[in-house]
Amino acid sequence: MKNDIIYKDAPPDIENALSMAEPITDFLPPPSQLIEKVEKEKVTISLNKRSVDFFKRAAKKEGVPYQAMINNLLDRYVRRYG
Repeated sequence: MKNDIIYKDAPPDIENALSMAEPITDFLPPPSQLIEKVEKEKVTISLNKRSVDFFKRAAKKEGVPYQAMINNLLDRYVRRYG
């Protein structure tokens, strides 16, 4: 992505800092490295309907799978108390 931004009418100190600044290179990893590859195990579990409904609503709002939200919450708990 190549979009050069040109700043006009900047105060002298800002203009000087911008002229001396080096461009920021892409610091994000490629999409293939954004997914944590961990071993998964399928389980059957009965959960409180109110809790599942909460996760389903929140996941729909955020555009993510509700199972992933529950898994993330469990992982955080294990990291904290495991």
